[in-house]
Amino acid sequence: MDRPGLRDYLFALPQYLLPHHLLSGLVWAFTRLRLGPVTRLMIRWFVHRYGVNLAEARDPDPGGYPTFNAFFTRALKPGARPLATGPGEAACPVDGTVSRAGPLEGGRILQAKGMHFSATELLGGDAELAAPFENGAFATLYLSPRDYHRIHMPLGGRLREMVHVPGRLFSVNAATTRCVPRLFARNERVACLFDTEAGPMALVLVGALFVGSIETVWHGEVTPPTRLRVRRWDYTGAAQPVLLEKGQEMGRFNMGSTVIVMFGAGRARMLPAIAPGTPVRMGQPLARLAAH
Repeated sequence: MDRPGLRDYLFALPQYLLPHHLLSGLVWAFTRLRLGPVTRLMIRWFVHRYGVNLAEARDPDPGGYPTFNAFFTRALKPGARPLATGPGEAACPVDGTVSRAGPLEGGRILQAKGMHFSATELLGGDAELAAPFENGAFATLYLSPRDYHRIHMPLGGRLREMVHVPGRLFSVNAATTRCVPRLFARNERVACLFDTEAGPMALVLVGALFVGSIETVWHGEVTPPTRLRVRRWDYTGAAQPVLLEKGQEMGRFNMGSTVIVMFGAGRARMLPAIAPGTPVRMGQPLARLAAH
């Protein structure tokens, strides 16, 4: 699983030459076109190709979506994802597959065997912002095309800061993760930092090839447009603070990608079931908080 093979390199290496943002911009525009029967045909093909379970969607009719992006960011029926309610349980924020999970030893995050990147790099090079997560815990969760693409809160929290870090848009599937060093610290991303009952918590929404659009519920679309410099929003002194409850939607990907969850040192421990390669669903138990 960890060692890249020839097929991995043949998939990953050509991506260095691709015009990532141009391609993602074209996909962004195309998936928002109202093409009537063409859109319906695309959605039906996609459902069949990737095994999407539309029975759990709020609108289970493939013909009920005006654009492909409306289908891709579909809402679920109420109750489709039970929320972890055990004492001291943090909930999984997304449907997907665990890429990696464990301790942030010395502020380093394991990407694949022999490859790490730092929390400081992930958060745009700000060591002060990353300091609370040193020796904390993390989980990297990959969203495939078939998955539900809205992101929810693992715990209730107050938004402290949002950081948009520009970068490339490599694919984030398993093959590329094994081949491209510091992949998640190179791709464009939006980091959202919260104060919670478990102390600091970060949700980092990582963009990918054909995923040039990341939204949050309080800001709307953060990307595109892509900027050349890091952008920051400080919400600590906001007249109307952003307060989100556990399980509440906080953002979404327009096409699939990866979410990295981080907790502060000694605040949470990932559950044994959150192991690499394991499928997860939004709302299931993700971590156990300290003192529980």
